[in-house]
Amino acid sequence: MKLRRVVVTGIGTINPLGHNVNEFKESLFAGISGANLITRFDTTNFKTKFACEVKNYDAKEFFDRKSIRKMDRYAQYAMIAAQEAVEDSGLLQANDLNKNRVGVVWASGIGGLETFDEELSKFFRGDGTPRFSPFFIPKMIVDIAAGHISMKYGFRGPNFATVSACASSSHAVIDAYHLLQLGKADAIVVGGAEASITPSGIGGFNSMHAISTRNDEYKTASRPFSGDRDGFVMGEGAAGMILETYESAKARGAKIYAEIAGVGLSADAYHISAPDPEGEGAYLVMKQCIEEAEITLDDVDYINVHGTATPTGDIAEIKAIMKLFGEKAYNLNISSTKSMTGHLLGAAGALEAVISVLSVVEDTVPPTINHKVQDPEIDPKLNLTLHKAQKRKVNYAISNTFGFGGHNASILFKKFEE
Repeated sequence: MKLRRVVVTGIGTINPLGHNVNEFKESLFAGISGANLITRFDTTNFKTKFACEVKNYDAKEFFDRKSIRKMDRYAQYAMIAAQEAVEDSGLLQANDLNKNRVGVVWASGIGGLETFDEELSKFFRGDGTPRFSPFFIPKMIVDIAAGHISMKYGFRGPNFATVSACASSSHAVIDAYHLLQLGKADAIVVGGAEASITPSGIGGFNSMHAISTRNDEYKTASRPFSGDRDGFVMGEGAAGMILETYESAKARGAKIYAEIAGVGLSADAYHISAPDPEGEGAYLVMKQCIEEAEITLDDVDYINVHGTATPTGDIAEIKAIMKLFGEKAYNLNISSTKSMTGHLLGAAGALEAVISVLSVVEDTVPPTINHKVQDPEIDPKLNLTLHKAQKRKVNYAISNTFGFGGHNASILFKKFEE
């Protein structure tokens, strides 16, 4: 069976750096920090008082009151990003669009956490009578965003969610890629959304000592690879793409941003939250990408790393890169865009996939900002794209994403050629 080529024909996002792709791209390549003090709830008693929130978000600008009642913030973000991607792709203008062959694979690591917090808080403040909203469960569940997107557009193809913590939306992209390769659909709306800047979200990660507590320097608190890093900064938002078979895209004359050349999937099989210290799982997924694409190590130009700014995670990923690339690693551009966006958890993979596509299209590598101190465990000869974006020809870009539970995923994007 001949596998079909899979291309990207639409992109969309809402995140801490912008409400759409154009706003986001401008801030991304300019090296802007999305961090600020939390506005959603009173952080007086919390160790961490800042995050990368979506700025100036008003649901009423996007949805009517009835829709807002039915959708958690994470699903709202999903709908916004998906709409931009669908419109960008021109998919709905195709003369012979068969909606039975258009699917949705949309991820979230946690789902409706804000709804969960609100409903449980309301219950425990009451007299014990269970007065829950009839929308409580549908707003909370992780798969509902995919359902909402399909219902809006009438897409009746494959429809589901993927959940693998912070690797969730990378796995969504990979699942969609495989479905398209096998001819199970002609096009798939794929992405991820997260809205976990809530009391339980911040409090839970605080208790794990996973997020930064640098409250006096919150703008520069996300410090991937820096020797003084003290954890990640929570982000939120959504990102999506339209993946399509090359045959379908060509037949309707669609613009094509990039092509997926290979993917990798592995498990650390090590610990519930800590990475394999030697980066074995990360090494495996990058190796699989390159082997599937049938390219050489020299062909890879850029790696958008998971790079969360946790003490152990950054080192493990660098070890994986050095193990795979050896001396060739010095020819790569490496950057962690979480230094700007924060960590979007289950939406991180989708957002960083969009970033990788933009790097291929624009021949520009976005920077790693906020680097303050050289880490003695990181080779100073590596090009971590510090402080400023760098122009270079980007023919191949790898996007790495790793999640609690040891879930690893990598996606290799290539510059499109007929």
